[in-house]
Amino acid sequence: MKTAKAIRQEFLDFFESKGHQIVASAPVVNQNDPTLMFINSGMAQFKDYFLGNQDSPSPRIADTQKCLRVSGKHNDLEDVGRDSYHQTLFEMLGNWSFGDYFKQEAIDWAWELLTERYGIDPERLYITVFAGDEEDKLPADEEAEKMWEKWVPKDRILRFDRKDNFWEMGDQGPCGPCAEIHIDLRSEEERAAKDGKELVNMDDPMVIEIWNLVFMQFNRMADGKLVPLKNKHIDTGMGLERLCMVLQNKTSNYTTDLFSPIIEKIEALSGFEYKDDYSPKALSDIAMRVIADHVRAVALVIADGQLPSNTGAGYVVRRVLRRAVRYYFSFLNRQDPMIHLLVPVVSEMFKEVFPELAAQEDFICKMVKSEEEAFLRTLANGLKRIEQLEVKNNELPGETAFELFDTFGFPIDLSLLIAKEKGWTVDLKGFEAALAEQKKRSQADAAKDVADWVILEEGQTDFVGYEKDSCQSRLLKYRKVVVKKKTQYQLVLEQTPFYPEGGGQVGDTGLLYFGEEKIPVINTLKENDLIISITTKLPEQLDQVVRAEINAPKRRLTENNHSATHLLHAALRQVLSHHVQQKGSLVNADLLRFDFSHFEKMTAEQIVEVERLVNKKIRENISLKEQRDLPIEQAKEEGAMMLFGEKYSDQVRVITFDDSYSKELCGGCHVSATGKIGLFKIREESSVAAGVRRIVALTADVAEEYLRKESQELAEVKSRFNNPKKLLTVIDKLLEDQKALQKELEQLLLQQAQAEKADLLAQAQEIGDVQLVSGQLSVSDKDAIKQICQEIGQQLPRAVVALAAADGAKASLTISMSRELAQEKGWNAGKWIKQAAKHIKGGGGGQPFFATAGGKNPAGIPAALAEVKSLVEDN
Repeated sequence: MKTAKAIRQEFLDFFESKGHQIVASAPVVNQNDPTLMFINSGMAQFKDYFLGNQDSPSPRIADTQKCLRVSGKHNDLEDVGRDSYHQTLFEMLGNWSFGDYFKQEAIDWAWELLTERYGIDPERLYITVFAGDEEDKLPADEEAEKMWEKWVPKDRILRFDRKDNFWEMGDQGPCGPCAEIHIDLRSEEERAAKDGKELVNMDDPMVIEIWNLVFMQFNRMADGKLVPLKNKHIDTGMGLERLCMVLQNKTSNYTTDLFSPIIEKIEALSGFEYKDDYSPKALSDIAMRVIADHVRAVALVIADGQLPSNTGAGYVVRRVLRRAVRYYFSFLNRQDPMIHLLVPVVSEMFKEVFPELAAQEDFICKMVKSEEEAFLRTLANGLKRIEQLEVKNNELPGETAFELFDTFGFPIDLSLLIAKEKGWTVDLKGFEAALAEQKKRSQADAAKDVADWVILEEGQTDFVGYEKDSCQSRLLKYRKVVVKKKTQYQLVLEQTPFYPEGGGQVGDTGLLYFGEEKIPVINTLKENDLIISITTKLPEQLDQVVRAEINAPKRRLTENNHSATHLLHAALRQVLSHHVQQKGSLVNADLLRFDFSHFEKMTAEQIVEVERLVNKKIRENISLKEQRDLPIEQAKEEGAMMLFGEKYSDQVRVITFDDSYSKELCGGCHVSATGKIGLFKIREESSVAAGVRRIVALTADVAEEYLRKESQELAEVKSRFNNPKKLLTVIDKLLEDQKALQKELEQLLLQQAQAEKADLLAQAQEIGDVQLVSGQLSVSDKDAIKQICQEIGQQLPRAVVALAAADGAKASLTISMSRELAQEKGWNAGKWIKQAAKHIKGGGGGQPFFATAGGKNPAGIPAALAEVKSLVEDN
């Protein structure tokens, strides 16, 4: 059996023999294209080559590309685990031609590779071609059809419409008709009974597409029209997972060696046996497939630098991971973290093709485990919430099901499962309505109307901002963008000194002078390799020579902070060890923020040492050594620091401050010598996530002002203590005295509470076979009240205790009873307190045997206590 490793390598070797340059996969997290969160196809990293914004390093390229389809137009998330061939993360094998060969070569080589090199039976292959489209005024692709007839009988060449055979990466962008190669994997008996062409594009799990050959000819504009591209290109994509299924004679992607080692580990961890069952009731099998898929996605995305978070791409990572947790929690009877134990298996599988995963294995394991633990706590809280629900007519309201989904991460199928166990139904229409409303709000928040580029002159942008703060230029093109009903304009200049946001450095601001007209630039962005200046106004005379001028003082401060970030990174690796890797940064005129891998809080001594090292390098006034267009292999040999998740070209820029101290690949702006930074001061060190720490630091004038204020505040503190020689000794004595007084106060309050407890017991009321101990205390201390409840419960096992207290304008309420009494009577202190708390204009909750509430109406305390009495009497 051919291994996935061998199949992948055979593809790359084949196209290398056809004159293709083999390139590395781009990071799956898309860094410089705001229209695409993740790389979702093999062509995404080459978008600028198709559009002519950038020249390809070679007219022919082949690769294996990490792809993720979990959001947007291309979203396979909900299909994962339900069938044998959908994945969130997959490898796309592809070959590309940029204005070189076209349909004939692409078709001939695809056929040669599949039938001659891989040995696939030609009789099992079907071809689909574009049938044409009236709306786009496009004819059927008869040219491709004729070319395929060289290899395939006419009756196995099928025409399909735009939905199936016209490939587009999104609502706008490069696109074109395509030819898809499908394979019939059914048994001979099944093939004899029904012709495979009847099952093509019919979602049959055994008649599937394996390769898509896209003939990239057009650019889809904002108004929907198609404009021919300057050159014709080839873009092909073949999923490695499906290809392995075919060549390894499997009936499912999940039984290939790309998944079987992970599933075997899941079996060992869960105790469940995997049976490769695809029926809806095979929940443990579905769970194993979901987990096996999702751990690959999560591990590789984190390896590419995207940490789980609450926004953007980080939220998608967290959502995918939590989905996997929910599946083992619900269907594999596992309540403790498991996904992190699978990461080493994934790391071993991909160590040769994606070595960045193995290089960060320990960090990824700890990050994933922390996320699992956090979500398992959330799930537990959600289950508690369910126990406290008041369900009428045995139907869980749709709004409540949505709350469980939105707040506690309970997918609707988990709520349905729990509801079924309790004999409830779920208002699915109400849930769907609430979910639709949320989506509507999200879409409104993200609404963005992007017009097509208006091209004034052909050309590419030349960035001159490393040497110049201003330059003469011309406007090449512009477009209008409406974001949240606010109009902006995106301008592309022939030459620009404006640095685009990237690598943690903020985009430049400044001014554009079109003759006498002055246009403020409010930000600078990069879309793929296009530098875009953002303005709120379009110049009146577009053909004027423009003078572009950055905000130089702001840039100088930003350069201070960016160079200081490099010095900080080197100092951290020296003080904490070489496991430190950058995990994110922000560099602007006010501060620098640096996230890095480290698994514990830095000590005060370590922070001081890092500061000392950085300031030492500043005082040495080390000159900047900048190397542009350095071959990346040479940069590696010279030991330049490279960041995981960054996409580097063959030619890179290296920034060095002392060859033995700091050498990094970087495209940002820097000081000419470290002395210009002036001063470096760490303002804070904190945790961002498991295994990730954050330093916020200041430089130059901002650092001096910070230290001046700190010194002034210290002087004021000293003056209030009459300027003692040993301030810390005085403060320590003060804190000791405070602790002693606090203990004394607590004892007095406890004594007072004990005295009031005797009065409460004397006034206990017999209600049936239960005693009600109820009253208002003069003591409002929570711990004292809780202790009284516990002591009364020990003396009177069949008692309900309801205690209230007032503290100024605030009121508190506590209800307590034994666990046995709550179970026997079916009473719930958490539910009762919600009813009683209404009288004190507050709310609260808790467990069936103990609950607390707070409010802002002390006058309502008598009514609240009376409410508790009524509940005891009525139940």
